[in-house]
This record gives sequence, structure tokens and C-alpha cells, in this order.
Amino acid sequence: MSVKTKAFRAALPYTLPICVGFLFLGMSYGFFMRSQGFSFVYPLFMSLFIFAGSMEFVTANLLLLPTFQPVHAFLLTIMVNARHLFYGLSLLDKFKNLGWKKPYLIFGLCDETFSIHCTVDAPEGVDPGWFMFFVTVLNQAYWVAGATAGALLGYIIHFNTKGIEFVMTALFVVMFVSQWEVNEDHRPAVIGAAVTMLCLLVLGSDHFLLPAMALIVVCFLFLRRLTPAKKAPSDHTLTRKEETP
Repeated sequence: MSVKTKAFRAALPYTLPICVGFLFLGMSYGFFMRSQGFSFVYPLFMSLFIFAGSMEFVTANLLLLPTFQPVHAFLLTIMVNARHLFYGLSLLDKFKNLGWKKPYLIFGLCDETFSIHCTVDAPEGVDPGWFMFFVTVLNQAYWVAGATAGALLGYIIHFNTKGIEFVMTALFVVMFVSQWEVNEDHRPAVIGAAVTMLCLLVLGSDHFLLPAMALIVVCFLFLRRLTPAKKAPSDHTLTRKEETP
């Protein structure tokens, strides 16, 4: 079995749960684009070259403005996807020495792919670079397929799409609950929720994102300093344990 085939087979099971969500969310996005009067070509190429679910919904509104404002679009994109700055920093070591795969891994780093990269290591005997590559490719393929299928079905099926963009909010809520159940230490989740709510109340919905992200990082760094590091057992301790009957 080739290195690529082995990596593909190892990556596929981890992406199947995301496949279900992405097909549904992607179809919702495709329906939304059709409801705004766009051809299926728009969600197809936007999901290929933008691949940022929430920003793709926002882009639809930007394209409908009377005059396109590139500076506004640029700053809005940074605000909507500011979390990716922190994603990238946490994966610097994993993306080292990956050659031509590295630019694509950076481009395709969505929330769900990031969660797999952080929680799952390549199985024994599987090349880590190819494993992460196929995780990224598969997740984007699910999104592109869902968005295109939704747009094509939008030519045939017509219904009231008001509020359909709420699916992204629902996705993040599900991810939050899932992480809450998996992790025993709930302090990061509580800090993130509390800081975000505080910034939202103080700064408003238009300006809270970047300050909230920065303040969360500061709080995490402070929390890390307060949390004592776990000490590895000394050789003397291990020797005594081995001698104990």
C-alpha cells in the first residue's frame, strides 16, 4: 500500500462526522446564494477559493452592495476570521518541513480541520504530512460538494430562506458543547464565554471580536502561569515503584 493511500484511509474516518455537517451547512449556503440571485458558479468557486464558511455568507452581502469596498471587505474578513491567527500559531510545529503541502494546509485550516489536527495524531506507520493533507482535502471537498449541490437544488426547490445563516451559529454551539463534554478542565471555556460576553456588552456587536480574542489570549497566558506544570516522575521514583511487589 502506498504512503498516500495509507494516509487517505487513516484520515477518512476522522472526517466522516464533519462530512455530514458540512454537506448540510454547505447546502444551506448554496440555497442562500441562490435565494440572493447568484448562479451556482458563485458558491462553487467561493467555496474553492475562499473556504471560510461564515465569511462566505458575509461575502454574499458584500457582493450585493451598490459599490464594492475592498478595504472594508479586507478588514471585515480579518475580524470575522481573526481566530485563524491563533490557529496558525498553535500549529507552527506540526506544519514544519512539509514542503509544498504547507501552503495548502494553511489555506484549508477551517475550525473542524483545526480540531482534528490538534486532537488526533497520525496513526503509527502513517506519514503525518499526508495525513493532515488528506484531512484538509476531504473536509474542503465536503464543503464544496454541499455548497454546489445546494445551489443546484435551489434552481428546483424554492422556500423561505430567512434566517438560514443561523446554521453557522448552531455549528459553533455544537462544537462548544462537544468540547465541554470531552475536556475535564472547563476554565478555558468559561473564560472564553465570559470575556466574549463582556466585550460584546461593552463594545457592541460590530467591534467586540478582535478585543475579545486578544483578551482571551491574555487570560489564557495568565492562567497558564498560575497552573503548576505536571512534573515527570524521577528515575529514583520509578525504580522504587518497580521494586515494590
